[in-house]
Amino acid sequence: MWVREGVWPAAVDAARDLTGPDDSVTLVHALDPAIAAGAHGAYAGLLGRGGWPHRGHQDPGTVVEAAGVAAENELMTAAQERFGRAARTVFRRGRVEREVVAACAGMDLLVAARDGDVDRPGPKSLGPASRFVVDHAPCRVLLVWPQR
Repeated sequence: MWVREGVWPAAVDAARDLTGPDDSVTLVHALDPAIAAGAHGAYAGLLGRGGWPHRGHQDPGTVVEAAGVAAENELMTAAQERFGRAARTVFRRGRVEREVVAACAGMDLLVAARDGDVDRPGPKSLGPASRFVVDHAPCRVLLVWPQR
């Protein structure tokens, strides 16, 4: 199942309801390192290549990356607890949509929650990353509505 911020409980609940105790289940989360790189680039551009570490300025890219990893670990722990039984966890780095598609290789089903405009059905109910995953996943994809 694809564990994503904000909508992961619906994916976890659907996967828990659809799988049996002998089924192999994988929780997938992806972080895009471009986010931390953008913060680092802004810092380097504003303060010079090395920044001003001698004045106590910390590179915000490092802070953003650490915060992302901490949030990811917390999210995956919560998803594992909600799932209620053993599941493998996969942490990927790169463009989120491409990493999720790559993680699906060899899997039978990807359970994902919609992430777009939940007030109306149709194409707008999927964000760009979800649309890419639905279009390119090498397995079946089950989309569930997020809980409100």
